[in-house]
Amino acid sequence: MASGTHYMLEGVDYLSLYGEDPSAIEQVYAIFANVIELDEEGQVLNFTYAQRRATDYLRAWFDPSFKVDPPYEQWETALYGPPSLKDKI
Repeated sequence: MASGTHYMLEGVDYLSLYGEDPSAIEQVYAIFANVIELDEEGQVLNFTYAQRRATDYLRAWFDPSFKVDPPYEQWETALYGPPSLKDKI
């Protein structure tokens, strides 16, 4: 994402968002983090799908005629605050 050459965003010049509208980039990372699934051993189960859901957000950002399918559900786009700075133990 940071290089501007993500293969799922070919032809989309999204690097400007890092300086002009970083909240769009924040949303992409939130979607990815919310959608990614891990098994009990920490192995990723749906990497390509999570990437697609996240990058579709940017594609739709730049091209209003692009429709994300299926539309995002609330849990996919939810933003969460940072973790506590204090250990829980």
